[in-house]
Amino acid sequence: MSLAALRGLVAVLLFAGTALEPLPASAHAIVVSASPADGAVLASGDAPVLLRFNSRIDHQRSRLSLIAADGSTTVLPVDPAASTDSLVARLVGLPPGQYRLRWQVLALDGHITRGDIPFTVKP
Repeated sequence: MSLAALRGLVAVLLFAGTALEPLPASAHAIVVSASPADGAVLASGDAPVLLRFNSRIDHQRSRLSLIAADGSTTVLPVDPAASTDSLVARLVGLPPGQYRLRWQVLALDGHITRGDIPFTVKP
């Protein structure tokens, strides 16, 4: 192999190596604050729900459900006018017991994340 050909090959390999460097990963939407908080004990079954995320979310493709101790699930309507980084809803008339808020959001980067927030309504 000639010296010129060898230099050309080295140049191609160096270029290819820089083109293959890893790009920063897009972050998933994670909860940065929640009301009710994880493990909260509520004095009554009427309470606002506010989940704030570390990124913008798509309200139309995001979901919020309430799961009771018996496993029954109720979809909570979310406020479409809420901030672009938040899910907002309302708990109304919950009897005493243990519950979980189950959330699923689509971040604007295209990643879906989900989770549960357990809480209790005291008698």
